[in-house]
Amino acid sequence: MKISYNWLKQFIKINLTPTETAEMLTNLGLEVEGVEEFESVKGGLKGVVVGEVITCEKHPNADRLKLTTVKISDDDVVQIVCGAPNVAKGQKVPVATIGTDLYTKEGESWTIKKGKIRGEESHGMICAEDELGLGDSHDGIMVLEDKLKPGMPVSKIFEVESDNIFEIGLTPNRADAMSHFGVARDLRAGLIQKELNVELITPSVSSFHVDNRTLKIGVDVKDKTKAPRYCGVTISDLKVKQSPIWLQNKLKAIGLMPKNNVVDVTNYVLHELGQPLHAFDARKINGGKVIVQTMPSGTKFITLDGIERELHEEDLMICDAEKPMCIAGVFGGINSGVTEETTSIFLESAYFDPVSIRKTAKRHALNTDASFRFERGIDPNITEYALKRAALLIQEVAGGKITSDIEEFYPKKIEDQMVRLNFENANKLIGEVIPTEVIKRILRSLDININSVTETGLGLTVPAYRNDVTREADIIEEILRVYGYDNINTTEKLNASISHSTGIEDFQLQNIVGNQLTSIGFYEILNNSLTTPDYFKLGNYTSEDLQVKIINPLSNDLSVMRQSLLYSGLEVINYNLNHKNDRLKLFEFGKTYFQIDGSNVEHKRMSLFICGNKEAERWNASKEKSGFFYLKGVVDSLLARLGITDLHSFSVENTDFSEGLNISSGNNVLVEYGIVSKSILSYFGINQDVFYADFKWDTILKAIQNKKLVFKPISKYPKVRRDFALLVDDTVSFDLIKDIAYSTERKLLKEVDLFDVYQGKNLPSGKKSYAVSFILQDEQKTLTDDQIDKIMSKLQKSFESKTGAILR
Repeated sequence: MKISYNWLKQFIKINLTPTETAEMLTNLGLEVEGVEEFESVKGGLKGVVVGEVITCEKHPNADRLKLTTVKISDDDVVQIVCGAPNVAKGQKVPVATIGTDLYTKEGESWTIKKGKIRGEESHGMICAEDELGLGDSHDGIMVLEDKLKPGMPVSKIFEVESDNIFEIGLTPNRADAMSHFGVARDLRAGLIQKELNVELITPSVSSFHVDNRTLKIGVDVKDKTKAPRYCGVTISDLKVKQSPIWLQNKLKAIGLMPKNNVVDVTNYVLHELGQPLHAFDARKINGGKVIVQTMPSGTKFITLDGIERELHEEDLMICDAEKPMCIAGVFGGINSGVTEETTSIFLESAYFDPVSIRKTAKRHALNTDASFRFERGIDPNITEYALKRAALLIQEVAGGKITSDIEEFYPKKIEDQMVRLNFENANKLIGEVIPTEVIKRILRSLDININSVTETGLGLTVPAYRNDVTREADIIEEILRVYGYDNINTTEKLNASISHSTGIEDFQLQNIVGNQLTSIGFYEILNNSLTTPDYFKLGNYTSEDLQVKIINPLSNDLSVMRQSLLYSGLEVINYNLNHKNDRLKLFEFGKTYFQIDGSNVEHKRMSLFICGNKEAERWNASKEKSGFFYLKGVVDSLLARLGITDLHSFSVENTDFSEGLNISSGNNVLVEYGIVSKSILSYFGINQDVFYADFKWDTILKAIQNKKLVFKPISKYPKVRRDFALLVDDTVSFDLIKDIAYSTERKLLKEVDLFDVYQGKNLPSGKKSYAVSFILQDEQKTLTDDQIDKIMSKLQKSFESKTGAILR
């Protein structure tokens, strides 16, 4: 939100510099994120003065140039070469003196220097409108009024305004500060706390009066809940034209482009007082009545931006007897607004239900200055005052007469909030005892009335415009922010509490795993939990019946909660591959969501994705693609780092994988990993292998917490490794090979692992080659070659007899 320093000073007379003002506002909770200088004319016309042309003659060396002498002060006459056709003796003109910076339309500066033009010296420049930034004309120099005195700064003639603009990061709860008046009100409270008693100046509306009653437009509010208060008045015989310079400058300073004097006044009052207003062309209101109501769902309505919208049955509309004219509190209609032909208006000022406006604005994806304020809650007590203020300003800048009484609908007054403050509670929350008189002074400076005073606390009335102050804690927060957080002393006593801990925390394990993965080149990704329902058709581990649907989705692509991290990860891979980043190692911690038996259930997951080459391309190393066994090594190392042992591997049954394994501990599956199915990759436009691992993180946490660490000495006797290359049928799985091995040798066989699979050239049809490693160890003695040979022979015979394997 932009707030003008000069505008603030219209409400509160302060001697603070812009920097000091910004610091005070930040301390009060209205954080100033930046201060920028504003000039209604770039450069502020510094160095440009009124000059009087004393002589004007033809340049001796150029047909189209004039040689002039110009008086730029009582004692200074300079020679200037000018090319304008309209320059003449006796004129008063704007002169940019030596050293003056002028600016192009693009904002680039250039400096006036002493020079020679066709052999004649020139000490300055007589300027045209566009050269000064005062207009677009370049037909000739500007000719000023004769009564002006040479040497007078031109900035005083054209009301050039210099200002400082505060960019305030307003929090959503501070609806009361969404205007210059609201910010000035807070600033006054801060100054009073510093014992600087200042008056808050409010614009007077005492001169408001009805000139005649020739144009009455009635008000009929049919939805009293959505429009608790509604006011309107007519103004006739006005002239719509460009706003005066002062009004244009005020709006430009806060980033608004002036439109016309009537619309500019409504915008001015909105940013001045925080009350949105809307002006209707009175001639376009049929039936002599404004009706505030909802319309049937599907009703077509064209807004000011030219877009035809379908109304919802809950959208509050401002209508006449025949048609809707405006989406109440949000956006006007294209056929009822003020134009240059408008001569009479119906001026609206209202208080609308914040929830209703917020839903309507979101429903139609509209975010206007009016909706921004209405949906956060404005002051219901300034509705009529703001209407009078705007009517008087319109009369000032557009002429016209007030031609009706104020039509008002306000059946039930919106009451102020009653709150009780307990001193003891305040002291506990603040951590320091603030004197009662200081508390009372702060509350009064915030317009919070003190109804009763006791030894234990205060009975308070909070004005309706402070809709964020409804509880005792809110009152204490208000006291503290005005008192100053920096004024609360820091105790020298250090308090510490001992919290119960299981010793194994989720975030700690995530850090351990994340650090290990990043150390080997992985990057963490974070994807949206919202996804498209189309993905449920891709795999057998996602189900449309179990999906969690969003009631009011932004789009169909973000209408359900994800049941797998796979698909959002593949979106990331597709994006990177399309941007020529084809060596990918990614991981993500996230949740999956299901609706089971009417309840929403969340499962935490960790996913790994590997795609492309293992390492970056180098001159001294050959390219090597990442493969299944690289992923297997990463998975095994992570489980080992987490201390999970006694694991079992089985073939995966998830159709997300074309081939893969799952790793279990007891009856619980911890990880599923493998090569992503070609059909799924094709759906995402990926034409290379992607290796994926899905860690059931919740299950892993339970496995770790239930695990008791058992320490045993490292064996003094060495392990022995032997390998077999087995030619087996396609139907034979590694699980079967492993089961046969362990059943054949139960005592000395410690590990069985698959380190290579080959199918293709030089192998018979229907066959594949498994390269299997076997780890043998005796805890009591060193194994001999005879023992090892006997075990391997026994394993070979078992494989041959039970699977038909052939040793290659």
